[in-house]
Amino acid sequence: MTTEPHSFPRRHARTQRFTLGAPRSFTVAPDGSRVVFLRSCSGTDRANSLWVLDTEEGGERVAADPRALLGGASEDLSPEERARRERSREGGAGIVGYATDTAVELASFALSGRLFAAELRAGTARELPAPGPVIDPRPSPDGRHVAYVAQGALRVVGAEGEGDRALAEPESENVSYGLAEFIAAEEMGRSRGFWWAPESDRLLMARVDDTPVRRWWIADPAHPEREPQRVPYPAAGTGNAEVRLFVIGLDGLRTEVVWDRARYPYLAHVHWSAAGAPLLLVQARDQRSQLILAVDPDTGATRMVHADEDRTWLDLFPGVPCWSPSGQLVRIADEGGARVLAVGERPLTGAQLHVRAVLDVSAHDVLVSASAGAEAAGEAETGQVHVYRVNELGVERVSQEPGVHAAVRAGDVTVLVSATLNRPGSRVQVLRDGKPTRTVPSHAEDPGMSPRVTLTEGGARRVPCAVLMPRDYDGDTPLPVLMDPYGGPHGQRVVAAHNAHLTSQWFADQGFAVVVADGRGTPGRSPAWEKAIHHDFTLSLDDQVDALEDLAKRHPLDLSRVAIRGWSYGGWLAGLAVLRRPDVFHAGIAGAPVTDWSLYDTHYTERYLGTPAEHPESYAKSSLVTAEGLSSPAEPHRPLMIVHGLADDNVVVAHALRLSSALLAAGRPHEVLPLSGVTHITPQEQVAENLLLLQVDFLKRSLGITTA
Repeated sequence: MTTEPHSFPRRHARTQRFTLGAPRSFTVAPDGSRVVFLRSCSGTDRANSLWVLDTEEGGERVAADPRALLGGASEDLSPEERARRERSREGGAGIVGYATDTAVELASFALSGRLFAAELRAGTARELPAPGPVIDPRPSPDGRHVAYVAQGALRVVGAEGEGDRALAEPESENVSYGLAEFIAAEEMGRSRGFWWAPESDRLLMARVDDTPVRRWWIADPAHPEREPQRVPYPAAGTGNAEVRLFVIGLDGLRTEVVWDRARYPYLAHVHWSAAGAPLLLVQARDQRSQLILAVDPDTGATRMVHADEDRTWLDLFPGVPCWSPSGQLVRIADEGGARVLAVGERPLTGAQLHVRAVLDVSAHDVLVSASAGAEAAGEAETGQVHVYRVNELGVERVSQEPGVHAAVRAGDVTVLVSATLNRPGSRVQVLRDGKPTRTVPSHAEDPGMSPRVTLTEGGARRVPCAVLMPRDYDGDTPLPVLMDPYGGPHGQRVVAAHNAHLTSQWFADQGFAVVVADGRGTPGRSPAWEKAIHHDFTLSLDDQVDALEDLAKRHPLDLSRVAIRGWSYGGWLAGLAVLRRPDVFHAGIAGAPVTDWSLYDTHYTERYLGTPAEHPESYAKSSLVTAEGLSSPAEPHRPLMIVHGLADDNVVVAHALRLSSALLAAGRPHEVLPLSGVTHITPQEQVAENLLLLQVDFLKRSLGITTA
């Protein structure tokens, strides 16, 4: 139904989903005079520069330009840096991350494995001599030193480049200092492995020993001359890395932090501020109990500040636990059927809000990200996420227009990032005392299309849904349906944001009614909604079916031609749909699917399914490769395309190969599309572009749709 079927896939790939050129990664100076951020020069430029915005005068200046600093040379990334970017799903180039001192006057960053520092007031940058490849450099709070990791050692150098030295060096090839282990970065939201003391005289430092972790080999069959990559991968039920924590001085003297690591092996979160002793959040392996511990940095002893238990699992939340400036514990908890913000022992929110993250804590309030709670949610609030100020006097919403909002704050200056359904991309406003004063320009390309999307709810459980029709569709003729979910934990797809629906709209413009449904297990409604999938991922499929059948009563959906596509958890869901419910789904595209959950990592999989040894029935029921996984009530077998990157180190290609083997043994026809050199994300332009085109071709062939 579109006259230029190739234009959107090409632009979508070239602009990395229209994100290039958009400002990101904001830091506000404590005095509110400066906002630091990253941005590339255009909507097709991958190389981010470091920028500074003067909030008083409104002028911008470049503090560090990667092209100038590298003299035009191309970037050379170490395997460790590539792995870090894969964990964070980073597809950009140039300066992709930075850290600052407390005053936000000095920034440090790694570029092509080299160490750089930028004077943010002057707008100048310089290279600091350091052995590489450099990973995660961070200035001390007073700006006098920069700590970083190189070749598994935690090192420190003076801010002027003097006195570089190793504070801790690995004792073997399996040991590293100052880095997050795989599951911390992939599943816990902890990408760091060291933290400066507020007084800048010492650091907390993680020591990771991967010896207990099984080794897997990831090869590229398209290049048999290359050696396979040997990676430690902690699959469900197998050994994790051993993580210990030390306080280490600038002289290299260290003191181990002591807690019951046998009972609480997961180091999930670390917070060290001037408001109190260092805080740790440590979890039991089954994630049903956790402790918040305060550390005595002189002795390494810990004392319990708070303990949590939950019969299903305990979630982790960005920004907490932490201290308030007055020394009260700030945390997010599931209490009374709601997700609440608690300061001290007192909950400050109730069922009206579903708190997602703590963004900033001041002496007067806590800035949080939240959606409407289960009791307050309705169709009008579907897909919205707002920023709120919370204190003992009540709750005040900072973001006003319907949409998805995030914020960064220091002092009386807030950077508010807002995405809405009626505006492409995100708008970045600088607020002072809650009033807009500046806008940070974006260079992102306009997609040239606006989704024709209806946010609604479907089924008896009021599953949040987005329904998209072709932009030139004005009739009542029922359309073939494409379900386009993620459908699982951490992956909310039904959001009130324009660009989130661009790919779904492009599929709709090819002649489909596209339905995106966020069933139980997805975030955003209530703890009970998210935890309903405990020991049974297949509830995700039940909600897709219920939503589809209910929406067909209100929208022109042709239920005789229904397909489903998805990636990662959504890929598993697509495979499950055509195998378990061929009466509903007539074709599926499973991208990077987790087909055998015993091959996925410990912290994620065991949270939901337990261990394979203790709960084999949960793994069998949720598997695509067991006899139960392949069972379906009747013929015919539905067409299934399996897509997988051969270099994927998160959902390894063994998942796709095991599914293909099981389907072949069962006599089930299917197609396999291997992507050479592609990881769990597909940043390569040609791959990303042609992958969309090939999917449309498969769907039309499978559903018998003729192209005019």
